[in-house]
Amino acid sequence: MRNSSRSKVDPFIVMDVMEAARKAEEQGRHIIHMEVGQPATGAPEAARRALSQALETDAMGYTVALGLPALRRRIAQLYGEWYNVDLNPERVVITPGSSGAFILSFTALFDSGDRVGIGAPGYPSYRQILSALGMQPVDIQTAPEHRLQPVAADIRDQNLAGLMVASPANPTGTMLDRPTLASLMDAAADEGASFISDEIYHGIEYEAKAVTALEISDEAYVINSFSKYFSMTGWRVGWMVVPEDHIRTVERIAQNMFICAPHASQVAALAAMDCHEELEANLAVYAKNRALMLEGLPKAGFTKIAPPDGAFYVYADVSDLTNDSRSFAAEVLEKAGVAVTPGLDFDPARGATTLRFSYARSTADIEEGLARLKTFMEGRR
Repeated sequence: MRNSSRSKVDPFIVMDVMEAARKAEEQGRHIIHMEVGQPATGAPEAARRALSQALETDAMGYTVALGLPALRRRIAQLYGEWYNVDLNPERVVITPGSSGAFILSFTALFDSGDRVGIGAPGYPSYRQILSALGMQPVDIQTAPEHRLQPVAADIRDQNLAGLMVASPANPTGTMLDRPTLASLMDAAADEGASFISDEIYHGIEYEAKAVTALEISDEAYVINSFSKYFSMTGWRVGWMVVPEDHIRTVERIAQNMFICAPHASQVAALAAMDCHEELEANLAVYAKNRALMLEGLPKAGFTKIAPPDGAFYVYADVSDLTNDSRSFAAEVLEKAGVAVTPGLDFDPARGATTLRFSYARSTADIEEGLARLKTFMEGRR
């Protein structure tokens, strides 16, 4: 049976690393996980309790396509609490994770063949979803002097139908300040390009609050998720905010593609939004882990890093150590028992000389992982 040309997307290499780590653990090895971008903690206790109670009385059937009205209202309230933005809840769309939001956004905004700019390094699924939908991802090679984030000059005369940015970014954890984000949005508008802001790491910041695109303009799509700050990766629930004249367009697509996001996950997500104390405790762990990474990685020999403003990643240039990050990551896993992600996932052009380290696990794991990396690197010299 034939396959479509659009199905020929690249594998998500971090998932392959996770599988290799799983096999090593099956053999009895203790692996430190610095590869996967998910919190070690589960959903907040009150979220799990709310769902348990709801299961006793609710059949958990379909919700309306745009999501539970109470959850949409609570998310709109969040924008007032975090950013002082007055948001109409009708603009909020609940999605099956941020991945569902990407599919809805790309489908609503772009036609087959359209060129959509994405920063490199960047989250690999942007590229693969765009390709699977018949669109053309355009890698924008970012520069270290811009903290590996795109700037307005990068998108001039690129014939883009859209631009997608992430702040804090995966894999770097770097953020766009308000002037830079505003200039990017202005440049996109000048080029006639739709603007999508991936904000799924908002809430996980260390020295300054991340800026939402909605502080600057309503003419943007904003994507967020309960996976990261709210610690609900496997629940597959996220959201997007769209301009008012796009609500019905997105609703029609969502009705047909997804029907709705998982009802049970929406119930838990609503309760999670008021678990401030527990979520801030998680953030304190990330902050401690970040400090350990910024001190420990250079001591181990990983000296060329982009200090992260948010998220829970450190992205390292390892060109002085290897020109094959995939085999290097495999060597680290085999000899040190630490799973790390080769940069090929994030930047096809330059990723052979970069690695991503995640510090979303427990502090004890981070301390052990750094000690193993130091020993490994000393033995390699």
